[in-house]
Amino acid sequence: MSRVLVFGGSGQIGIPLLARRHAAGWQVQAVSRQPQADAPGLTWLRGDFSQPPALPAQVDVIVSCGPLDLFAHWFARSDLCCMRVVAFGSTSVHVKQHSADASERDVARRLAEAEALLLKAGHARGVAVTLLRPTLVYGAGRDASLSAMAHLGMRYGRLLLPRGACGLRQPVHVDDLADAAIAACNMPSPRSGAYDVPGGEILTYREMVQRVLACLPASPRLHLLPLPLFRALLLAARLRGLARELTPAAIARMGDDLVFDAQPAQRDFGYAPRKFTPTAAMFQRS
Repeated sequence: MSRVLVFGGSGQIGIPLLARRHAAGWQVQAVSRQPQADAPGLTWLRGDFSQPPALPAQVDVIVSCGPLDLFAHWFARSDLCCMRVVAFGSTSVHVKQHSADASERDVARRLAEAEALLLKAGHARGVAVTLLRPTLVYGAGRDASLSAMAHLGMRYGRLLLPRGACGLRQPVHVDDLADAAIAACNMPSPRSGAYDVPGGEILTYREMVQRVLACLPASPRLHLLPLPLFRALLLAARLRGLARELTPAAIARMGDDLVFDAQPAQRDFGYAPRKFTPTAAMFQRS
């Protein structure tokens, strides 16, 4: 049985990951800032990266489902012995590096630096490091994109988008990411490196949002607006504290094709994500 240490186990990817621990043959210790109830095969440790709890001296695998930069800096300082690390980052390392928004460029920079630090630390310790970069995550109601749109649609009975929102997307379900992490942990001969893990279907931004709205109670309507009108209405919404995640850079990106290659992950650990078939329950917080 594998001894596994999990960071971010109470998050949107961590929850389905821990739910699979028995099938994976794992004995898990998971770290959380908040008190959590132990379960068979699962022991919770209270703490975070700034004040970590007493950790085991050795495990077989470390899995990080939380912020990559915090984990990378902790791992680089840690003397905990393990054979492999699987850590989630984001395709934002590619998407946001040339953004017009300085805060988005900073996100991409921190992700890139964290990846480099983690790979360097793993190499120095002889630990195989597998980085998983999801695309647009959904399925647990905790994301700030599709779930936020679903909540706005249910609240107002409608959702607004600019007409140019036709860029390609690959939304990925949290369950598929949990399966990817387990499969990556089980690779017979792991090699350090990064894998993009997109969803199993490519569709336009507009179609993606239409499927979300169609699965919700009362099927909120989608309205496509000229960009100047959309921006004016969005400004009014932001003054009311709504849709603050829709920055000008995020709006411009709605027209960009953000498509990533799943073939390396499919080849190396059998990654097989589902098509985008949302249900209302996927946008309710778990």
